[in-house]
Amino acid sequence: MQYEQPRSFWSAFGTGGYPDEPPLLEELGINFQHIQAKSLTVLNPFKKVSDTIMDDADLAGPLLFIFLFGIFLMLSGKVHFGYIYGVGVLGVVSIYLILNLMSETGLDWSRTASVLGYCLLPLVILSGFSVVLNLGGYIGLVLSVISIFWCTYSSSGMFTTVLHLNDQRFLIGYPVGLFYTCFALMTVF
Repeated sequence: MQYEQPRSFWSAFGTGGYPDEPPLLEELGINFQHIQAKSLTVLNPFKKVSDTIMDDADLAGPLLFIFLFGIFLMLSGKVHFGYIYGVGVLGVVSIYLILNLMSETGLDWSRTASVLGYCLLPLVILSGFSVVLNLGGYIGLVLSVISIFWCTYSSSGMFTTVLHLNDQRFLIGYPVGLFYTCFALMTVF
């Protein structure tokens, strides 16, 4: 006969837990392999984007990147958490509306936020550079323009792959580029 743990109120607070209970990260929907795969897709924008890259619209990676972006800006002397939140929410809603007007299949807001958040990674790296470099000169201008184009190219590639809008990449890239330009302006100024 197998020993069975008693199921009581206090079992939830111990290390044993309940039988057949999933791990906490799995229950919260945080999958580090998906975060790594999507981050590597953003870091290598010239690789063909898989059709299944956005099957799950996790927001753990984008929240981590936005948090790091804010922390790096704070370390460089700029406390812009409210601006990051405001521009992020307004940008996700605007781009969600634009993409759903452009495509027949449509896209939900969480996938839009996921793509925009993951493709923020080059600007997070730029904000990391702003901790040790002054981005007010030519080096900052060049790095900012490269980061904006990198973010725009990656996100427009993901959006065109997911929505099957291959001929409209530049049309998608324009509002997305404006979105990332706002974040670059926060980093430089």
